[in-house]
Amino acid sequence: MTWDIHPGKEQEYFEFVVRNFMPHVKDLGLGLSDAWVTIYGEHPQIMVCVVLPSFQTAKQVISSEEWLSLNDKLQDFVDNYSFKLVPLRGAFQF
Repeated sequence: MTWDIHPGKEQEYFEFVVRNFMPHVKDLGLGLSDAWVTIYGEHPQIMVCVVLPSFQTAKQVISSEEWLSLNDKLQDFVDNYSFKLVPLRGAFQF
C-alpha cells in the first residue's frame, strides 16, 4: 500500500495509524512486513507491505466490511492511496 499524508494532518494521521489502523490490520490477520517513509524524491510518502497466507485470504480480507471501513477511515488522512496484491518474493516489493 502507498499513500501521502494530508498536509497539516500529520499528528492526527499518526494517532489514527498507531491507535486504530495498525491494531485492526493485525486483527484482520495481515502481517506487517515492511513500512517505509520517503523523505526525498518523487515517490509516495508512505509505503507499507503486509503479508497474508494466500491470495484467497487476501481477497477475502480486502472485500470484508472491516477492511472497507478501516480503509475508508484512512482516506480522511491521506491522498494518492494505492494498493496492489502481488505474490510474495521474500523482499519489499514496490
